[in-house]
Amino acid sequence: MDDLQHPLVVSSDVKPSRDNITEGRVRSKSVAYTVPRRPMDYTIPAFETGVPFKARSWEPTLEKAIRAIVSIKASHVRSFDTETSGGYTATGFIVDAARGIILTNRHVVSPAPIVAQAVLTNYEEVDLKPVYRDPVHDFGFMQFDPSRVKFMELEEIQLSPERAKVGLDIRVVGNDAGEKLSILAGTLARLDRRAPEYGIGEYNDFNTFYLQAASGTSGGSSGSPVLDIDGHAVALNAGGASRASSSYYLPLDRVQRALGYVQQSQQVPRGTLQTEFEYLPYNEVRRLGLKAHIEEKVRNKFPEETGMLVVRSLLPKGPADNLLVPGDIIIGCNGKMVPHFIALFSILDDAVEQEVKLTISRGKKIQEVTVTVQDLHSITPNRFVEIGGGVVNELSYQLAKSYTQPTGGVYVATSGHMLASASTWRKSIIVSVNNIPTPNLDAFIDAMKSLPDGARVPIRFYALHKAYKDKVMIMQVDRHWHKFRVAERNDLTGLWDFTEMPPPPKISPYSPSTANFPPLDSSLALAEKLMPSFVAIDFYLPYLVDGMKATQFYGTGYIVSENPPLILCDRDTIPIGLGDIFITFANSIIIPGRLLFLHPYYNYVMVTYDPSLIGNTPVKPIEFSSVELNQGDSCHFIGIGNDQTVVMKKTSISSVSNIGTRECSPPRWRAMNVEGIKIDESLNSQGGLLTDDEGKVQALWVSYSSQNEKGKDTSFMSGISSCLVQPTIEKTIRGEKMTFKGLDAELWTMRIAAARTLGLSDAWVEKIEKSGSTRHTLLYVLNILDERSECAKVLNVGDVILSVNNNLVTRMSDMLLVHEHDTVDMMVLRNGKEMEVTVPMGDLSGFETTRVMGWQGALIQQPYKSVLEQVRNVPAGVYVSCTLYGSPASNVLRPGVWIVEVQGKPVSDLDSFLEVVHEHEAQTSRRRRSSYIPPVQRTKEEQARLDPTSDDELPQDIDDDEDDDNDEGYIRIKTISRNETVRVVAVKVDLHYWDSWQLVHDESAVCGWVSREV
Repeated sequence: MDDLQHPLVVSSDVKPSRDNITEGRVRSKSVAYTVPRRPMDYTIPAFETGVPFKARSWEPTLEKAIRAIVSIKASHVRSFDTETSGGYTATGFIVDAARGIILTNRHVVSPAPIVAQAVLTNYEEVDLKPVYRDPVHDFGFMQFDPSRVKFMELEEIQLSPERAKVGLDIRVVGNDAGEKLSILAGTLARLDRRAPEYGIGEYNDFNTFYLQAASGTSGGSSGSPVLDIDGHAVALNAGGASRASSSYYLPLDRVQRALGYVQQSQQVPRGTLQTEFEYLPYNEVRRLGLKAHIEEKVRNKFPEETGMLVVRSLLPKGPADNLLVPGDIIIGCNGKMVPHFIALFSILDDAVEQEVKLTISRGKKIQEVTVTVQDLHSITPNRFVEIGGGVVNELSYQLAKSYTQPTGGVYVATSGHMLASASTWRKSIIVSVNNIPTPNLDAFIDAMKSLPDGARVPIRFYALHKAYKDKVMIMQVDRHWHKFRVAERNDLTGLWDFTEMPPPPKISPYSPSTANFPPLDSSLALAEKLMPSFVAIDFYLPYLVDGMKATQFYGTGYIVSENPPLILCDRDTIPIGLGDIFITFANSIIIPGRLLFLHPYYNYVMVTYDPSLIGNTPVKPIEFSSVELNQGDSCHFIGIGNDQTVVMKKTSISSVSNIGTRECSPPRWRAMNVEGIKIDESLNSQGGLLTDDEGKVQALWVSYSSQNEKGKDTSFMSGISSCLVQPTIEKTIRGEKMTFKGLDAELWTMRIAAARTLGLSDAWVEKIEKSGSTRHTLLYVLNILDERSECAKVLNVGDVILSVNNNLVTRMSDMLLVHEHDTVDMMVLRNGKEMEVTVPMGDLSGFETTRVMGWQGALIQQPYKSVLEQVRNVPAGVYVSCTLYGSPASNVLRPGVWIVEVQGKPVSDLDSFLEVVHEHEAQTSRRRRSSYIPPVQRTKEEQARLDPTSDDELPQDIDDDEDDDNDEGYIRIKTISRNETVRVVAVKVDLHYWDSWQLVHDESAVCGWVSREV
C-alpha cells in the first residue's frame, strides 16, 4: 500500500523560509515541492498541527468557516459602465469581524450603484455598503455594522495567499447556483492561468495570474473563499468554464494589500499605464527578439519562472501611448527585474503620479522608457447623469480596453425614453448634442442644460462595436417625464448622492413654418388631391403601462377638420394616452400633438394640434362618402408606403367580415364587435384611404394589433367603414362633450346550424331567411368584459342574440345603434329558451388611464378595461402594470397583480394606497433605538434577567415596542393575481434611489400630462 502524503508537507531538510523564495516571488506557479513518501503515522510538522495526517478532517475547518461566509443578494439600481440594472446573488466572507468587512468579487461589489444585503449562516440579514471595488482585478470589499448581528458570534477567515500550491486540496464554500450553502471539493491544478475572458463589452480581469482547479462552481458562487484544510483562504472564487468543470480563482496577494488600506479607511493606491501585459513562455518570448544572455540572466535570477511579461495592448492617448508598443518585452522597472505581474505592479501601485523607468527589449534592442504612472481611479467613473429615463457616464478603462478606445467619452449605459428617440442605444458614445461637442460628462451636462423641453436637436454618436462609423439622428429633449440630475459616488456612505439640475430654459422649441407638397405624376392625380390630408405620426411612451411592451410607434394620420384642427389615426399608432405625439406635415414640419380621446371600441384616435405652427401649409380635411363599401365593390387605395412614398392602386372589396383578435399578455386594448373591410391585394403600406373615383373616403385602411397562439405580437391591415367614424367627428367639431357607451361583452357570429343545436326554433330560422339579410348568421356572447358591470348581471356567456330593440341581428353592423342608448331590449336564446332582457350600456372612457404612480420601482394604476376581461373576480386594489429593473419592487412583485393590502391594511385605490404607504414611512422615520438587547450584546446580568424560565413556554408580548426594528426595513404587501393566486411578499423600502411620484392627466400641458412628487 502506497504511503499517503500531504501537499503542504515539505521535506525535513527543506524548511519554508524567505531564503528559499526568490525576490518578489511569494508563491510557486506551476510546481509543488518534491515530497518524499512518509510512513502512515507520520506527523505533520509543528508549524501546521500535531494531528496525525490520516486523522485530518475537514469537518472542524468547515464548521468554523461557514460562520464567516455570507450569502449576498444585491441589485444594480441603475445601469452603469459594464453593468445593467437588475438583481443577482453571490457569496462573500468576513475578513475583519470587528469592522464588518466582507471580501467578495469586484463584479459583485460592482462599479454601479447597488443596494445589497448579506444573509448570515443563521439567516440573519444585515445591510451592506460597498467600500472598495478594484478597477481591474476581480475583488472588492463590502461592510456591515457588526452591532446589527443579534444571534451569533462572528468569525473571520484569514487570507493566506502564500499557501496556494499545485496539488493542494481545497473546498469552495458558498452560495452555489442559488443554494444557500454549497461545499464543492477540488484540487489546485495551475497557478499561472491567464485571467478568464467573459466577453467584449463585459467586465474582464487582466494583468494577473489566475489559479485553476477542477471544481464545477456555478452562478452564485462568485466571491466564495477557496479554503485549505486549516481554514485559511488561499484564493477567491471568480468564474468557471461553461463547457468544462473548471473553476478560476483570483490570487490574494493584491487583495491582502488592499485590505490593509480599507481597514484604515484609506484609498487603495492603484497605478496604471493603460497597458495590458501578458505572461509568455520563454520559447515565445524568444521569437519576439529576446537575446540569449538576457534569458540566461532571468533564468538564473528566477529559476522557478517559465516566461516573461510582454506588452499585449495599450490604449490610445494613455500614459504609454507612443512609448510602448505591443511585443515589447519587459525586463525591469526602476532598476529591478520584474519577472511577473506582482513584481511589476507592486512598483506601479506605489508610484502613482510619478515617473518610472521601464527596461524593455524591442526586437533585439534593449532600451529604457520613462513613463508617468496614472492614477487608475481617475479613469474609473464615479459619476453618472440621469436624464430622459436614461443613464450616461464617462467611458471607463474597462470598456475602453474592450474596444481600444480612449477613456473619458460620454458613454450610454442605458438609453431610456429620450436617447431611444434617436436610436442612441446602450454602448454608444455621444460625440455632440445640438452640434455642441461633448468630450466628457461636464460638457454633456452643459449642452443639455441649454436645451428647452420638447426641442428636437441633432445628436452625433457612434456604437462602440462600430467606432469607425458616426451616426447623426434627431433627438427629442425630455424634461417633463423624467428627472435631470447628476449622481456621484460617496464612499463614506456607500450611496450615490444626487444633485438636481436646474429647470430647462423657458423658450418655445417650435416656431411657425410653412411647407408645400411636391407635385406628383399625372397618373397620380387622385393621390395628389388627397396628399394634403395625410400626416405622419410618431408616438413615444415614457413608461410601459396599460399593457404596452414597446415604447415607439409610428403610422399615418388623416386631417378630418381644420377648424377645430383634428387628426384621426389608428390605435396601433397611438395605443394609449400616456406619451409624446409628434405630427409631420408634408414630410417637412414636425410639431407636437395632443390627444383628445382614444375610441374605446373602434380602432381610431382623435388628435389635435396648434395650427399656427404650420403657417400657410396647404392642408385640407378629407371628404367622406355616404356610400358604404360592400363585397365586390371597386375603389381606389391611396396610402403611404413603408419608404414614405405614395402608394395608389385600383382595387376591389373581397370581403366585409368580423375583426378577430386574441386576448393579449400582458392585457392591452384590442378591437372587437366590429367588421373589417378586406381588399383583393395585400399592400405594403403604413395606412391609407379607400375612396371613390372623386376621392371621397369610404373607409380608412388601418392597422390592428393582436397576438398569435404563442403570445407573439402580430398586426394586420383592414378597412374601417367611414360610417363608424363620421358621427364622432361631427360631435367633436360641434364641441360636444364626448361620452361613450358600449356593451360590456364580446360578441361573435354563429351559424344557423349551431344555433339550431342550441334550441333555435324554426320560426326564428324562417324570420332570418325572409329578412333579406345577406348573412344567415346570429351573434352570441363570447365573453363578458367586466364581471362587475351591470351588463354582466343580465347577459351570460353563450347567450344567442336574436333581436335588439325588435330589430333582427345577423351581423356586427346591426349592433351599431346600441351605443346610442342607455339600455337596449334584447331577445336572447339561453339554455334552449327564448327570453327578453333589458341590457344596460356601460359608460366607457375615452382616455381610460388618467393617473400613474411610481412606488419603489413599481408602476401602479387603477386596473384598465383590458385587464378586467381576463379576470373573473376583480380584486379591490391597485394594479401593478410594470416593475423597473433593479428596483425593490422588481425583486418580489410581478407585473399583472393587484395590491390589496399593505402592512395588513386594505387598499382600494391609489389614494388609499398612498395613505397607507406614507403612514408606514412616517412610522419608520420616528423609530428610536429599539429597547431590545440582542443575546450577543447582553451582559451577564441582562442575560439572567431576560432569559426565559422555560424554553418550552410560548413567547408572550411583554410590551408593545413600536421601535422594534426586526422587520429590517421591509414592508408587507398582499397581492392577488389574475388567476386569483394570493401571495404575501416583503418589499425592502429604498427611499434614496426609488422615491415616489405620479403622472396626472392635465389638458393644459402640451403632452397632456404633468409629473408630480408624492
